[in-house]
Amino acid sequence: MGQLAGKKAVILGAASKDNMGQTIARLFASEGAEVMVAGRNQEPLQELAKEIGGHVGVCDITDHGQVHALAASAAEKMGRVDAAINSSGWGLLANLLETTEEQLDQICALQFKGVHHFLQAFVGQMKDQDPQGGSLISLSSATTKALINNHAAYIGTKTGSEALMRCVANDFGQYGIKANTVSPAFTESPMTSDSFQVPGLVDAFLPKYPLGRLNTSDDVAQACLWLCSDAAFVTGQNIQPNGGLILRGNPQAVDIERSVGAAMAKAAEG
Repeated sequence: MGQLAGKKAVILGAASKDNMGQTIARLFASEGAEVMVAGRNQEPLQELAKEIGGHVGVCDITDHGQVHALAASAAEKMGRVDAAINSSGWGLLANLLETTEEQLDQICALQFKGVHHFLQAFVGQMKDQDPQGGSLISLSSATTKALINNHAAYIGTKTGSEALMRCVANDFGQYGIKANTVSPAFTESPMTSDSFQVPGLVDAFLPKYPLGRLNTSDDVAQACLWLCSDAAFVTGQNIQPNGGLILRGNPQAVDIERSVGAAMAKAAEG
Protein backbone atom coordinates (compact mmCIF):
# COMPACT_ATOMS: atom_id res chain seq x y z
CA MET A 1 0.00 0.00 0.00
CA GLY A 2 1.33 3.44 -0.93
CA GLN A 3 2.22 6.09 1.60
CA LEU A 4 -0.66 8.30 0.39
CA ALA A 5 -3.25 5.59 -0.25
CA GLY A 6 -6.73 7.10 -0.16
CA LYS A 7 -5.53 10.69 0.10
CA LYS A 8 -6.65 13.51 -2.19
CA ALA A 9 -4.01 16.01 -3.33
CA VAL A 10 -3.81 19.22 -5.33
CA ILE A 11 -0.53 20.21 -6.99
CA LEU A 12 -0.52 23.83 -8.17
CA GLY A 13 2.24 24.87 -10.58
CA ALA A 14 2.27 21.68 -12.65
CA ALA A 15 1.58 23.18 -16.08
CA SER A 16 5.08 22.94 -17.57
CA LYS A 17 6.29 19.62 -18.93
CA ASP A 18 8.46 17.71 -16.45
CA ASN A 19 8.73 20.62 -14.02
CA MET A 20 8.92 20.16 -10.25
CA GLY A 21 5.14 20.21 -9.84
CA GLN A 22 4.75 17.43 -12.38
CA THR A 23 7.44 15.37 -10.65
CA ILE A 24 5.59 15.73 -7.34
CA ALA A 25 2.26 14.83 -8.95
CA ARG A 26 3.66 11.65 -10.50
CA LEU A 27 5.18 10.53 -7.21
CA PHE A 28 1.98 11.22 -5.27
CA ALA A 29 -0.10 9.28 -7.77
CA SER A 30 2.34 6.36 -7.63
CA GLU A 31 1.97 6.35 -3.83
CA GLY A 32 -1.80 5.99 -4.03
CA ALA A 33 -3.10 9.56 -3.98
CA GLU A 34 -5.88 10.86 -6.19
CA VAL A 35 -4.36 14.00 -7.69
CA MET A 36 -5.62 17.21 -9.23
CA VAL A 37 -2.91 19.04 -11.18
CA ALA A 38 -3.32 22.77 -11.65
CA GLY A 39 -1.73 25.73 -13.36
CA ARG A 40 -2.29 28.24 -16.13
CA ASN A 41 -1.82 26.07 -19.24
CA GLN A 42 -4.48 23.46 -19.86
CA GLU A 43 -2.81 21.24 -22.48
CA PRO A 44 0.17 19.99 -20.42
CA LEU A 45 -2.14 19.58 -17.43
CA GLN A 46 -4.50 17.39 -19.43
CA GLU A 47 -1.60 15.25 -20.66
CA LEU A 48 -0.34 14.73 -17.11
CA ALA A 49 -3.79 14.07 -15.68
CA LYS A 50 -4.37 11.41 -18.33
CA GLU A 51 -1.00 9.82 -17.51
CA ILE A 52 -1.64 9.60 -13.75
CA GLY A 53 -5.42 9.15 -13.82
CA GLY A 54 -6.04 12.50 -12.17
CA HIS A 55 -7.98 15.71 -12.56
CA VAL A 56 -7.26 19.12 -14.08
CA GLY A 57 -7.73 22.57 -12.58
CA VAL A 58 -6.83 25.60 -14.68
CA CYS A 59 -5.77 28.31 -12.24
CA ASP A 60 -3.59 31.43 -12.05
CA ILE A 61 -2.33 31.67 -8.46
CA THR A 62 -2.24 35.46 -8.69
CA ASP A 63 -6.03 35.55 -9.14
CA HIS A 64 -7.88 35.32 -5.82
CA GLY A 65 -11.11 34.06 -7.37
CA GLN A 66 -9.42 31.38 -9.45
CA VAL A 67 -7.54 29.96 -6.46
CA HIS A 68 -10.66 29.76 -4.33
CA ALA A 69 -12.52 28.17 -7.25
CA LEU A 70 -9.71 25.59 -7.53
CA ALA A 71 -10.09 24.58 -3.88
CA ALA A 72 -13.85 24.25 -4.29
CA SER A 73 -13.50 22.25 -7.51
CA ALA A 74 -10.97 19.89 -5.93
CA ALA A 75 -13.26 19.18 -3.00
CA GLU A 76 -16.21 18.65 -5.32
CA LYS A 77 -14.39 16.28 -7.66
CA MET A 78 -12.40 14.32 -5.06
CA GLY A 79 -14.63 14.62 -2.00
CA ARG A 80 -12.01 16.39 0.15
CA VAL A 81 -8.46 17.78 0.05
CA ASP A 82 -5.82 16.09 2.21
CA ALA A 83 -2.79 17.78 0.67
CA ALA A 84 -2.22 20.94 -1.32
CA ILE A 85 1.17 21.96 -2.69
CA ASN A 86 2.13 25.23 -4.32
CA SER A 87 5.16 24.76 -6.58
CA SER A 88 4.80 27.96 -8.61
CA GLY A 89 7.61 30.51 -8.76
CA TRP A 90 9.65 32.87 -10.91
CA GLY A 91 13.45 32.85 -10.70
CA LEU A 92 13.86 36.58 -11.31
CA LEU A 93 17.55 37.39 -11.72
CA ALA A 94 17.77 41.16 -11.33
CA ASN A 95 20.04 43.63 -9.56
CA LEU A 96 18.17 45.60 -6.89
CA LEU A 97 18.95 48.90 -8.62
CA GLU A 98 17.72 47.63 -11.98
CA THR A 99 14.53 45.86 -10.86
CA THR A 100 11.54 47.59 -12.41
CA GLU A 101 8.28 48.35 -10.64
CA GLU A 102 6.53 46.07 -13.10
CA GLN A 103 8.84 43.18 -12.19
CA LEU A 104 8.33 43.88 -8.51
CA ASP A 105 4.55 43.87 -8.88
CA GLN A 106 4.68 40.59 -10.83
CA ILE A 107 6.88 38.74 -8.36
CA CYS A 108 4.94 40.01 -5.34
CA ALA A 109 1.70 38.87 -6.96
CA LEU A 110 3.12 35.42 -7.68
CA GLN A 111 5.31 34.67 -4.68
CA PHE A 112 3.59 36.52 -1.84
CA LYS A 113 -0.01 37.46 -2.64
CA GLY A 114 -0.45 34.23 -4.59
CA VAL A 115 0.74 32.16 -1.65
CA HIS A 116 -1.70 34.05 0.58
CA HIS A 117 -4.53 33.24 -1.86
CA PHE A 118 -3.44 29.58 -1.88
CA LEU A 119 -3.36 29.32 1.90
CA GLN A 120 -6.61 31.19 2.41
CA ALA A 121 -8.45 28.94 -0.03
CA PHE A 122 -7.09 25.59 1.15
CA VAL A 123 -7.02 26.36 4.87
CA GLY A 124 -10.69 27.23 4.53
CA GLN A 125 -11.36 23.94 2.78
CA MET A 126 -9.36 21.80 5.22
CA LYS A 127 -10.77 23.55 8.29
CA ASP A 128 -14.39 22.96 7.30
CA GLN A 129 -14.22 19.45 5.87
CA ASP A 130 -15.05 16.36 7.89
CA PRO A 131 -12.78 15.15 9.30
CA GLN A 132 -10.77 18.33 9.50
CA GLY A 133 -7.12 18.60 8.60
CA GLY A 134 -4.58 18.18 5.85
CA SER A 135 -1.08 19.11 4.79
CA LEU A 136 -0.10 22.36 3.07
CA ILE A 137 3.28 22.93 1.42
CA SER A 138 4.69 25.89 -0.47
CA LEU A 139 8.01 25.54 -2.24
CA SER A 140 10.52 28.24 -1.35
CA SER A 141 14.26 28.35 -1.94
CA ALA A 142 17.53 27.67 -0.16
CA THR A 143 18.50 31.23 -1.13
CA THR A 144 16.45 32.60 1.79
CA LYS A 145 19.03 30.97 4.09
CA ALA A 146 22.04 30.98 1.73
CA LEU A 147 21.97 34.36 0.00
CA ILE A 148 23.03 34.79 -3.60
CA ASN A 149 23.64 38.00 -5.52
CA ASN A 150 21.06 39.77 -7.69
CA HIS A 151 17.99 38.01 -6.33
CA ALA A 152 16.66 40.54 -3.81
CA ALA A 153 13.05 40.60 -5.02
CA TYR A 154 13.01 36.82 -5.40
CA ILE A 155 14.51 36.17 -1.98
CA GLY A 156 12.35 38.82 -0.32
CA THR A 157 9.07 37.41 -1.59
CA LYS A 158 10.07 33.81 -0.91
CA THR A 159 11.00 34.80 2.65
CA GLY A 160 7.60 36.43 3.04
CA SER A 161 5.89 33.25 1.89
CA GLU A 162 7.82 31.26 4.50
CA ALA A 163 6.46 33.59 7.18
CA LEU A 164 2.92 32.98 5.92
CA MET A 165 3.44 29.23 6.26
CA ARG A 166 4.61 29.59 9.87
CA CYS A 167 1.60 31.73 10.70
CA VAL A 168 -0.77 29.14 9.23
CA ALA A 169 0.96 26.38 11.19
CA ASN A 170 0.57 28.37 14.41
CA ASP A 171 -3.01 29.54 13.86
CA PHE A 172 -4.60 26.46 12.30
CA GLY A 173 -2.80 23.48 13.80
CA GLN A 174 -5.78 23.14 16.13
CA TYR A 175 -7.75 21.96 13.10
CA GLY A 176 -5.25 19.26 12.22
CA ILE A 177 -3.66 21.34 9.45
CA LYS A 178 0.08 21.00 8.89
CA ALA A 179 1.84 23.82 7.03
CA ASN A 180 5.46 23.51 5.94
CA THR A 181 7.92 24.98 3.48
CA VAL A 182 10.20 22.90 1.26
CA SER A 183 13.31 24.66 -0.05
CA PRO A 184 15.25 23.23 -2.99
CA ALA A 185 18.48 24.78 -4.16
CA PHE A 186 19.87 25.05 -7.73
CA THR A 187 17.82 22.32 -9.43
CA GLU A 188 17.86 21.21 -13.04
CA SER A 189 14.36 21.78 -14.41
CA PRO A 190 12.65 23.39 -17.42
CA MET A 191 12.90 26.75 -15.61
CA THR A 192 16.69 26.47 -15.17
CA SER A 193 17.60 24.53 -18.33
CA ASP A 194 19.35 27.52 -19.92
CA SER A 195 21.51 28.02 -16.84
CA PHE A 196 22.71 24.43 -16.92
CA GLN A 197 24.05 25.00 -20.43
CA VAL A 198 26.46 27.73 -19.23
CA PRO A 199 29.97 26.20 -19.06
CA GLY A 200 31.38 26.24 -15.54
CA LEU A 201 28.19 27.37 -13.80
CA VAL A 202 27.39 24.05 -12.14
CA ASP A 203 31.05 23.74 -11.15
CA ALA A 204 30.69 26.90 -9.08
CA PHE A 205 27.87 25.36 -7.07
CA LEU A 206 29.00 21.76 -6.55
CA PRO A 207 31.64 22.42 -3.83
CA LYS A 208 28.94 24.05 -1.72
CA TYR A 209 27.01 20.78 -1.27
CA PRO A 210 28.34 18.57 1.55
CA LEU A 211 26.59 15.54 0.03
CA GLY A 212 28.47 16.08 -3.22
CA ARG A 213 25.73 16.72 -5.77
CA LEU A 214 22.96 19.14 -6.60
CA ASN A 215 19.49 18.24 -5.43
CA THR A 216 17.05 16.90 -8.00
CA SER A 217 13.31 17.38 -8.44
CA ASP A 218 12.91 13.83 -7.15
CA ASP A 219 14.62 14.80 -3.89
CA VAL A 220 12.12 17.62 -3.47
CA ALA A 221 9.16 15.39 -4.32
CA GLN A 222 10.26 12.83 -1.71
CA ALA A 223 10.37 15.53 0.96
CA CYS A 224 6.84 16.62 0.02
CA LEU A 225 5.68 13.00 0.09
CA TRP A 226 6.92 12.52 3.64
CA LEU A 227 5.39 15.77 4.88
CA CYS A 228 2.00 14.85 3.40
CA SER A 229 2.07 11.33 4.83
CA ASP A 230 0.69 10.40 8.23
CA ALA A 231 4.26 9.62 9.32
CA ALA A 232 5.23 13.32 9.51
CA PHE A 233 4.25 14.91 12.84
CA VAL A 234 5.76 18.18 11.62
CA THR A 235 4.44 21.69 11.08
CA GLY A 236 5.81 25.20 10.73
CA GLN A 237 9.15 23.97 9.42
CA ASN A 238 11.36 24.78 6.46
CA ILE A 239 12.62 21.45 5.11
CA GLN A 240 15.86 21.66 3.10
CA PRO A 241 16.22 18.71 0.68
CA ASN A 242 19.30 20.29 -0.88
CA GLY A 243 22.22 18.21 0.28
CA GLY A 244 23.36 20.58 3.03
CA LEU A 245 23.86 23.69 0.88
CA ILE A 246 22.86 26.09 3.64
CA LEU A 247 25.76 24.85 5.77
CA ARG A 248 28.24 26.36 3.29
CA GLY A 249 26.18 28.96 1.45
CA ASN A 250 25.68 29.64 -2.24
CA PRO A 251 28.55 30.83 -4.43
CA GLN A 252 28.58 34.58 -4.95
CA ALA A 253 28.78 36.47 -8.23
CA VAL A 254 32.58 36.67 -8.14
CA ASP A 255 32.83 32.88 -7.62
CA ILE A 256 30.46 32.20 -10.50
CA GLU A 257 32.29 34.62 -12.82
CA ARG A 258 35.59 32.95 -11.97
CA SER A 259 34.25 29.44 -12.62
CA VAL A 260 32.49 30.35 -15.86
CA GLY A 261 35.51 32.29 -17.07
CA ALA A 262 37.84 29.36 -16.41
CA ALA A 263 35.54 26.95 -18.24
CA MET A 264 35.25 29.23 -21.25
CA ALA A 265 39.01 29.77 -21.38
CA LYS A 266 39.57 26.01 -21.26
CA ALA A 267 37.05 25.49 -24.06
CA ALA A 268 38.77 28.13 -26.18
CA GLU A 269 42.14 26.44 -25.70
CA GLY A 270 40.71 23.07 -26.71
